[in-house]
Amino acid sequence: MAEEIINRVANSVLEVFDLEDYYPVGTRTQLDISQWLLDGFLLKEKDFREALKNHNWEQYQNHFVAIHCSTDAILPAWAPILVATYVTPFAQKVVLGNLAELDIALYQEVLSSLDYSQYQDKPVIIKGCSKKPVPESAYIMAVQKLQPLAKSIMYGEACSAVPLFKKGK
Repeated sequence: MAEEIINRVANSVLEVFDLEDYYPVGTRTQLDISQWLLDGFLLKEKDFREALKNHNWEQYQNHFVAIHCSTDAILPAWAPILVATYVTPFAQKVVLGNLAELDIALYQEVLSSLDYSQYQDKPVIIKGCSKKPVPESAYIMAVQKLQPLAKSIMYGEACSAVPLFKKGK
C-alpha cells in the first residue's frame, strides 16, 4: 500500500510575500532633457523655456516619468525642476533619474503604505524569481518592513528557500 503524499508547504503557516503582487502597473517613460538643449549639451534659457512651453505634455497622461539627461551636459539645478513643473499635471509620478530609479521610488511608495500585521510571528518567505522587473532594493525594503514582525524570513521558493533571519527567543 502506497503512502499518501502530504504537501507540507500547502499545509504550513508559511506566509509568502511576493513583490510582484505590488508591482505598480503603468507606462514608464524616460524623459530626456538633452532633446531641448543646443546640440544636446548647451542650455540656452530662453530657447529651453520656449521648447518646454511648446512640447506636448499630454502624451504623458498617467505615465510614471523619470526625468534625466542622456548627455554629459552640465545643467543648472532648476532645469529638471522646470521640466517637472510641466509634466507633473499629467503624470502619475515624476522622479529625477532613470527607469530603474523610478521603479525603486515606486516600490518605496507602495511598500511604505502596506499593512504588514498579517506577518506577525509567522515564518515568511520573500518570493524570488520574479517575471516583472522588481528592483533588488525592493527586497531590502521588504526585509526592513518584515523583520520586526516575522518569526523568520526566507528568500526564494518554498522548496528551496534560503534562510535570512530568525527571531531570537
